[in-house]
Amino acid sequence: MRPLTNGKAVIIALALSSVLISAGSCEVSSTPEAAGPTTGSAGSAGAPASTGGGGGTGGGNAAAALNSLTVAAAGSMAGYSREKFTHWIGQGEGCDTRDVVLKREGKNVKVAADCKITAGNWHSAYDDKDLTDPQDLDIDHMVPLAAGWRSGANKWTDEQRKQFANDLTRPQLIAVSLQTNRSKGDQDPSTWKPPSKGYWCTYAQSWITVKAYYKLTVTEAEKSALTDMLATCK
Repeated sequence: MRPLTNGKAVIIALALSSVLISAGSCEVSSTPEAAGPTTGSAGSAGAPASTGGGGGTGGGNAAAALNSLTVAAAGSMAGYSREKFTHWIGQGEGCDTRDVVLKREGKNVKVAADCKITAGNWHSAYDDKDLTDPQDLDIDHMVPLAAGWRSGANKWTDEQRKQFANDLTRPQLIAVSLQTNRSKGDQDPSTWKPPSKGYWCTYAQSWITVKAYYKLTVTEAEKSALTDMLATCK
């Protein structure tokens, strides 16, 4: 084998150097791609884009969101039934939506193997009461199912209504005392407000967040009541 001439040696050396530099500059990204939304997750409902997160919309933002809602007369209740808003659906590990809300909002919650909740400590924000028996609590739909129907949900699919009724992402579900949930019924803030005025700000923010996310309408009286409740925000 003949020795390389100086010129050829230089060319080969440069080529090897280029390969080594290129190999050293290769990087593998350690940052995973952002996960997309889970198909069929509670709250997706094939609904319009969200204007807020899981909690209620902030004071100033709530007022802006309220002003962005379409004002319209309450729609007809023709064709309504609670069965068109399937709930409570399974959420895994033997739990349904009600169980998840009770576990999420309680303290020292005792849960049996079948996800039956036997005890815990809960605060009913509507009437400022502390409760320890899960049977003394209802899971309230912030925007009642019938109120949703009157303001646009009558045009949704059954699947969309199911997601609305089991939405664990927006502030649509809250554990409260039986008495306050049943006194509220399907009323909007123009005819029913939580007995505890200290909760009015949060209640209004949460109501607006849900209505804005699902692009539901409000009546003039409802908008006026919500405006008054937002005035209690500090």
